[in-house]
Amino acid sequence: MFGSVAVLSDVHGVLPVLDAVLLEPEVAAADLIVFTGDHAAGPMPVEVLDRLVGLGDRALLVRGNADRELVATRAAVPRSSQPPPESIWAAAQLRDDHVALLKGLPHPVTIGIAGFGEVLFCHGSPRDDDEVVLVDTRIERWREALAGIDDAVRTVVCGHTHMPFVRLVDRRTVVNPGSVGMPYGAPGATWVHLHHGVVSLHCTPIDRMRVGEQLRAGSGYPGIESWIAEYIESPASDVDALHAFGPRDGR
Repeated sequence: MFGSVAVLSDVHGVLPVLDAVLLEPEVAAADLIVFTGDHAAGPMPVEVLDRLVGLGDRALLVRGNADRELVATRAAVPRSSQPPPESIWAAAQLRDDHVALLKGLPHPVTIGIAGFGEVLFCHGSPRDDDEVVLVDTRIERWREALAGIDDAVRTVVCGHTHMPFVRLVDRRTVVNPGSVGMPYGAPGATWVHLHHGVVSLHCTPIDRMRVGEQLRAGSGYPGIESWIAEYIESPASDVDALHAFGPRDGR
């Protein structure tokens, strides 16, 4: 059973911000760092995956929908919709060992944490890495998304929607750490610390100009300027994101 766990999600290939979060005292001292999916689909996919692998046994990587889509893109699997351009580009950059890593990622994952007991980590929801459930999703939809989970699991940590929150769902605590690489709401990288039964939401401030410069220098993505403008310089507000995601949660 782990004593202290940091949870980061949706890094999306943004190495400078990932490195800033890894330096946070609670993250650096954590017994385990769980990454709840969508690790590499972004401007620095190779560098991010190499950094995560370099963490060794201190890192637990959970599969996200974008990770699964990168593998499918490399394998030229037919699909009904086209992935975003940065994902197509990122898939072409990956080495074979990166593809094998992403292909083998588990979803969901349950581990024991002191003060919490068994905690389930997923991306969209425990049953589907691409399912959208939000802080204001109706309780019936939440119950459907969490159906079948062992009664011993009283805490569920998800990702996918890039907005941090903590809420109760029929006496279970549901946590979303937000996003490291593509935050919606305020600028900065959001993440979670689980310690002694306490859920702590954190936000690591970033120098947006400096991060933009680092991405321009370190990424070969041809659309990097528009990517920086949308996700680093002017991230969507939480209201914008809720309006965009809302129709997907069955409301």
